[in-house]
Amino acid sequence: MAEKEEKNKHIKVEGQEPEAKKEEETQTSEKETEEKANDKAEDEKGADAEKQEDPLEKANKEIADLKDKYLRTLAEFDNYKKRTLKEKAELILNGSEKTVKAVLPVLDDFERALKDKSDDPKAIKDGVQMIFNKFVKALESLGVKKIDTDGKDFDTDFHEAVAMVPGMGDEKKGKVIECVQTGYTLNDKVIRHAKVAVGQ
Repeated sequence: MAEKEEKNKHIKVEGQEPEAKKEEETQTSEKETEEKANDKAEDEKGADAEKQEDPLEKANKEIADLKDKYLRTLAEFDNYKKRTLKEKAELILNGSEKTVKAVLPVLDDFERALKDKSDDPKAIKDGVQMIFNKFVKALESLGVKKIDTDGKDFDTDFHEAVAMVPGMGDEKKGKVIECVQTGYTLNDKVIRHAKVAVGQ
């Protein structure tokens, strides 16, 4: 009997040892898990700190890029402004160059006509007519056109009434009767209104 009890005790002790080992292993694994969790939390904190620094660096880079773009744009605009002012000054000084070049051949014709010793009135008249036609063509090449007034309705956009002619009948009422001074347009813009007499 005593031997059996000792064997049972021995069995119980032996049976209990694995349970104690299991508890130790469980406690060890729990400690390891806690340590891993703590390490992970620290890593996350470090990553969060890095993430918090990254947006600041990113914002600083963006600010630097925008500042660079702004300075470049400012320099380009300054250059554009200087170039435009220079071109404007040149245009004011030399803007009439095209017009003068177109009119110079007409001036040459006038000089030749004045040097001519002819006394023939018809030849002189024909010469003046040729110079006039050449001058009109030169003006047309520059975009200058005569405002047509013959039999036209009075139009304040193109005509300026200097006289009203009564008793012209219903057909001539409100129409241009006579052109006192020719009007002109430059590229379809009126530069001088035609002065006309209008039927009343």
